Amino acid sequence: MNKQSQHARLTPHYDVLVIGGGINGCGIARDAVGRGYSVCLCEAGDFGGGTSSASTKLVHGGLRYLEHYEFMLVRKALMEREVLWKNAPHIIWPMRFVLPHHSGLRPAWLLRLGLFLYDHIGGRKLLPATSSVNLQRDEVGKPLKPLFKKAFEYSDCWVEDSRLVVLNALDAAQRGADMRTHTTVARAQRTDGQWRVEMEDTLSGYRQTVTAGVIVNAAGPWVDGVLREVFGQNDVRNVRLVRGSHIVIRRKFAHDKAYIFQNDDNRIIFAIPYEGDYTLIGTTDAEHGRDMGKPEISTEEIEYLCT
Repeated sequence: MNKQSQHARLTPHYDVLVIGGGINGCGIARDAVGRGYSVCLCEAGDFGGGTSSASTKLVHGGLRYLEHYEFMLVRKALMEREVLWKNAPHIIWPMRFVLPHHSGLRPAWLLRLGLFLYDHIGGRKLLPATSSVNLQRDEVGKPLKPLFKKAFEYSDCWVEDSRLVVLNALDAAQRGADMRTHTTVARAQRTDGQWRVEMEDTLSGYRQTVTAGVIVNAAGPWVDGVLREVFGQNDVRNVRLVRGSHIVIRRKFAHDKAYIFQNDDNRIIFAIPYEGDYTLIGTTDAEHGRDMGKPEISTEEIEYLCT
């Protein structure tokens, strides 16, 4: 056996190599290995250690995207909502959302029309449909200011987001995917019709070279960093970093429904029952800059969510 053949035998080859172990990366790995491809995933930290465990924890169609005529996007998301709920009912469950009508903002007829579309364009089969609510009589009106008199109540789902990531990772591994945590990709170079990839275990310092037919960059907000550091594309500017922050406060209402509030800046804010004794409120929409350290909520964001 010549040296080239020996080297090929000792260098593992994968059809697909995924960089990033969030929900996108783990979902891609699970899907690919389920289709018969050999898969390796590299995650620099732990599964779901970034944005995938710091979300608003909703499985939803994106009601506000209807206002921007993103009908196909909303339809696809709503269809997947029911698929996810059916596949993982132990970590995903229905939740009712109360949308108060705010005089001076979107008119009531427009809210009702949007919710009618939301109920019907995604093939909803199991979740309850939208209903109108008299806030002066219903218990969901008690925590609200007296100016809110009418609301609409619709359905979406809540998810334990980090568990969804881990379950995708476990299923991918059980199907044969090589799922590596605390592993960075140091370099990737295209040679002889395939990718030659150098990776390092950050706990042991062990370095290994593998080859791959395809590389998927699923590094979330770090995608540009991966392109620069791994692929040498120093001039990339594909991602605008936006920070969506939440605050967690003591429980503000006794019932198990969530609220979605309209703001006069056209944004929406959720107030969601959280871990039994708390309420999760968010999110903001703030420019984050290029600092890729651990994001922290600013004083201005806290004031925005509290007012």
